[in-house]
Amino acid sequence: MRDLGKVIAHIPARAGSKRVKAKNLRILSGQPLLSYAIHCAKQCTAFDDVYVNSNSADMLALAECLGVKGYQRSEELASDTATGDEFTVDFIREVKPDTLVMISPVCPLVTAEDVSAALEAFRNSDCDTLITCESTRMQTFCNDTPVNISLEGQLAPTQENPSVDVLNWAVTIWDAEKFLEHFNATGSAYIGKNRLLFPIDPIRGLKISNEPDFKMAESLISALSKGSKEDEKIEYWSVGNNCYE
Repeated sequence: MRDLGKVIAHIPARAGSKRVKAKNLRILSGQPLLSYAIHCAKQCTAFDDVYVNSNSADMLALAECLGVKGYQRSEELASDTATGDEFTVDFIREVKPDTLVMISPVCPLVTAEDVSAALEAFRNSDCDTLITCESTRMQTFCNDTPVNISLEGQLAPTQENPSVDVLNWAVTIWDAEKFLEHFNATGSAYIGKNRLLFPIDPIRGLKISNEPDFKMAESLISALSKGSKEDEKIEYWSVGNNCYE
């Protein structure tokens, strides 16, 4: 089991989103989208500090309002062409964490429990990078080429297909020293060299990229807030019951 050293939560949230205008500040179920990641980080007891990394005065003000630190990103690192490698290595060099945990500001349903579980998996592994994902055995194609199925003969039952991992980046964890080492050697480190893909519930990994995603998240937050009764009776339809016309 490794020593994680100084563990820093990092929430990157630049201004200038294209597909959904100012999405990080848009109100979702009564609060700004960005605030969900901040609350998630604050509820996790593993962090020595929590930072919002942004070029937006409003987002940095929201961070301060909610009791976390702001990191002023340069406009160069907030451009459309700036890469995750570039703004992450800048943050690591300035803040100097031992373990850096990125919580996505566009995954409002990820929980502190997800973060804690990911940190525990990272602690107990030898990976340099952990990335959350959704695992599926559904029949998958890439550019019309089958990924986890054979087109020869009959299709196997879905549960027999190899699992495909789709990265959602709701939570990403890096060994900061290894990140710098890889970046200095090759100019890239974001996706890691020795990585661990960590599945989380697909609902909690929901990523808001466009307008329909906001509507989906709004519905899910509303449904989840109602909770469920543990003793709720499970029922099934049978012949003679209401036909639900």
